[in-house]
Amino acid sequence: MTTSFTRLDDLHTEVDHRLRAFVDRQRPLVGGPELRPLLDALDDFLSGGKRLRPGFCYWGWRAGGGGDDPAIVTAAASLELLQASALIHDDVMDASDLRRGRPSVHRRFQALHEESGWQGSAAQFGEGAAVLLGSLLLVWSGEMWRTSGMPPEALAAAEPVHDLMRTELMCGQYLDLLEQAHGGGTFDSALRVALHKSGKYSVEQPLRLGLLLAVRREEPWIDRVCVGYGQRVGIAFQLRDDVLGVFGDPAETGKPAGDDLREGKRTMLIARTLSAASPGQADQVRRLLGDPALDGEGVARLREIIEETGALAASEEMIKRYLDDALTALERAPITAEAREALAGLAVAATSRRS
Repeated sequence: MTTSFTRLDDLHTEVDHRLRAFVDRQRPLVGGPELRPLLDALDDFLSGGKRLRPGFCYWGWRAGGGGDDPAIVTAAASLELLQASALIHDDVMDASDLRRGRPSVHRRFQALHEESGWQGSAAQFGEGAAVLLGSLLLVWSGEMWRTSGMPPEALAAAEPVHDLMRTELMCGQYLDLLEQAHGGGTFDSALRVALHKSGKYSVEQPLRLGLLLAVRREEPWIDRVCVGYGQRVGIAFQLRDDVLGVFGDPAETGKPAGDDLREGKRTMLIARTLSAASPGQADQVRRLLGDPALDGEGVARLREIIEETGALAASEEMIKRYLDDALTALERAPITAEAREALAGLAVAATSRRS
């Protein structure tokens, strides 16, 4: 079987196939009618997503000289289970109602409790079930990675980064909670959260994993590529996510318009807005941001302030600058033309104006 994908969509399709195959192998472990709703929720949840993290890992492998080994696609696909785990837990912490245009997992299980007429709190049941499913996926992500078929020496070389990536993700989630609790913060503090929670684990570390699986040792040029290209794309990716969370089309994002504003997310976009706002504008932002009942008029007013302060334009300019710098770093990397072209395409896909 060949794993030399000339189109990003082809890799996406193969990652989906590997995920389904792995979950099907796990089904006997989750037997019985009582556990069926867990698998149904998982099947639905894994049917969406852009598969960016597996893409960066796979093309890191190819950039490091890796060849047509089917095992790399399985190893890369395991990162999608980690992503699913993080999103399910994130939705619980943010009390999000929707994900990818469907009820979030905790709302799905809350509805199951309500429809079944069970005892106790339906909301608490939903949150508990979602936490457990997210934790199960975290375990399965590690298992899929270890049993991918990659050589033991390759897995050993990448294991410290694999561990670090998951640690950074969990610490980033806590920093995100802390940022919301503090109710303020600077652009630098928002950037720190974004890097740990999303940027590094979405781009830089998957890329580094693929490179280390192929090269099997740390090399100075690997770090230069991962920081110069990977970290910059990761920051631009999160900046784009910030913008989509406020201005994105619900048909594209799968979430209600302005949902990040209702959740009170202290993003880089909001930090830049507050730093440039007049006292009156800042008071309005602080009063409206984080209101769960925020209506369309309130969303529209916050959008106006974000645009009036120049925060939106500044974010768009930063995205462009980070992307341009990343592509320049990629041009200097000692990798094949095929890998360079694919990684450039992934960078553009990750930072585009669509969800």
